[in-house]
Amino acid sequence: MRGYKEFIRKYKINNLVETEHIIEKQRMIKDNEEITNLQKACEITDNCFSYLLMYIKPGMTEKQIADEIEEYYKKRTDGLAFETIVSSGENTSKPHAVPTNRKILENDVITIDMGCKINGYCSDMTRTIFVGSIPEGIKPVYDLVLKNQVQTIEQMKDGVSTRLLTKMVENDFKLNGYDLIHSLGHGVGLNIHEAPYISYRSDVQLKENMIVTDEPGIYLPGKFRSEN
Repeated sequence: MRGYKEFIRKYKINNLVETEHIIEKQRMIKDNEEITNLQKACEITDNCFSYLLMYIKPGMTEKQIADEIEEYYKKRTDGLAFETIVSSGENTSKPHAVPTNRKILENDVITIDMGCKINGYCSDMTRTIFVGSIPEGIKPVYDLVLKNQVQTIEQMKDGVSTRLLTKMVENDFKLNGYDLIHSLGHGVGLNIHEAPYISYRSDVQLKENMIVTDEPGIYLPGKFRSEN
C-alpha cells in the first residue's frame, strides 16, 4: 500500500489499480507440477537430514555442519532455499541463530533449520536432535512440541481456520507454562515464506493443495529451543 501511494506521488500516475494481493492469493493453491517440485525438494531435505544423523559428531562446529548441508544441496538441487541455521546448546534459544564456531559437545541439543530449491520451489525443515542422551529437563518440552505438531497436522484440513489452529497450540503451550512466540507455520512455494500464514494475526481457511509448514516451537532464553 505504501509503495502504491509512493508511485502515484513520484510519477504523478492516476490510473493505477490496486490488486489486493491477487497474485499472492492465486499462488496459495498449487498445481500438480508445483506439488511435484515441492515433494522432490522435501524428499531431498529428508535424505539430507538422515545423512546428518550419521555425519554429526562431537567436536564439529556449527559452521562445519552448515557447510556440509550446503555441499549436500549443491550436488543435488538448485541450492539453498535460505541461509541454513545450525545452532547448539544455549545458541538454540535464539530464534534466528547464525552458525558459529561453537563445537558440538556430548549430550548437546542441536537445532537445524534448512531447505533447498528444486526448479525454484523451496523446502523448509526444522529439527531438534540430541547428541548422546537427552538431558532430563528437555524431554518434556520436546514431547510437548512434538504432540502439538502431530495434532496440528491432524487438524490441517480443507476449511479449517489458520487462526483456530494457532489458538489451539497457544492454549496448550500456556497450560504448560510456555508461549508460542512466532507463527505456527506459513505457506511455502517459490518463496520460503508466502501466504497463507498460520498465526493469530491471520484468519484464512485452508484449501486443498495449499502447501504449508507446521512448526510449533518453544524457546527458553539462555537454555535451549525445541522445534520440529
